[in-house]
Amino acid sequence: MTDQASGQATGDVLVLIGTMKGAFLLRSGPDRAAFELTGPHFPGHEVYSMAADTRGGRTRLLAGTSSMHWGAVVRASDDLGATWTDPDEGNVRFPDGTDAALARVWQLTPAGPDRPDVVYAGAEPAALFRSDDRGVTFELVRELWDHPHRPRWQPGGGGMCMHSVVLDPDDPARMWVAVSTAGVYRSDDGGATWSARNNGVRADFLPDKHPEFGQCVHKIALAAGRPDRLYLQNHWGLYRSDDAGDSWHDIAAADGDGPPSDFGFPMVASPADPDTAWIFPLHSDGLRCAPDGRPFVWQTRDAGKSWRAQGDGLPERDAWLTVLRDGFATDGADPAGLYFGTRTGEVYASADAGEHWRPLAEHLPPVVCVKATVLP
Repeated sequence: MTDQASGQATGDVLVLIGTMKGAFLLRSGPDRAAFELTGPHFPGHEVYSMAADTRGGRTRLLAGTSSMHWGAVVRASDDLGATWTDPDEGNVRFPDGTDAALARVWQLTPAGPDRPDVVYAGAEPAALFRSDDRGVTFELVRELWDHPHRPRWQPGGGGMCMHSVVLDPDDPARMWVAVSTAGVYRSDDGGATWSARNNGVRADFLPDKHPEFGQCVHKIALAAGRPDRLYLQNHWGLYRSDDAGDSWHDIAAADGDGPPSDFGFPMVASPADPDTAWIFPLHSDGLRCAPDGRPFVWQTRDAGKSWRAQGDGLPERDAWLTVLRDGFATDGADPAGLYFGTRTGEVYASADAGEHWRPLAEHLPPVVCVKATVLP
């Protein structure tokens, strides 16, 4: 929780780290000064998705794990990771007749406090699942699975994944999902109907550069306090929408004052300011590493009109780091705590919205997911 008068976090901070060989937890006091690392949880399992559900003052941790022997399941912990559920059979399953088998769960998103038991899961192959028991069991959202576009969706380099599930905090009926490579889809009626929302987003690899769907969207994030505004990191391109995704506008600052590349994976929006967001640019599609081996986080504080590099405390040379689409997160506190993990097993943190960085962990397995929260 956050003290309303001071704006400071008043509960412990928990950082959830999913890797290719298990999950790790980092916990600190409200000052975010010293973190204690525990893990690996689920050793040897891929952990592509994690979430901390703190609705109603109850903390439940969720983890989407997968292994070649036991398949993919969602596990839960109600004691901050001391113990986890171990479902006897997959609790995220495609029903008979869909001719699909679950590969992994890419995203876990608890709904708002008005729906305290609802959790959504984005999966591979690209599909949306809904739980009405806080992540114990899930059912396929058939309305999106049966969308006429879906048979023509094509997988991206990482697979056919639904990697973003974004909910409107002011309107429980409105939500967005993003799929690689299908783009952004929105529902305004609680998932009963869905429509593509990709107008203005380029698909440079297709003959038609601006199709209705088929864009390789890497991540979308909702602006704080302004649910009609979203930010988007594309395979190539940075975008902002101010009309809930009806149209998108390039914010890569092509005049030379922007980031060194508009290729990257994560997009993180400020928990307090709708004009502030962060990215971690990579050199290119062909070299998916920090440009010139010098990693920077780039921040906009004016909704993409301008960008500034934030690298104090990050390696200054020969650091060819890669941060994936779900490997960068904020804890929701004020000032925002930021955390990112790399494919080479480092985790970095900033307690002042990116102005200063420090390493929290090194030599972990490849990091694919980072989530953070202030505990109640």
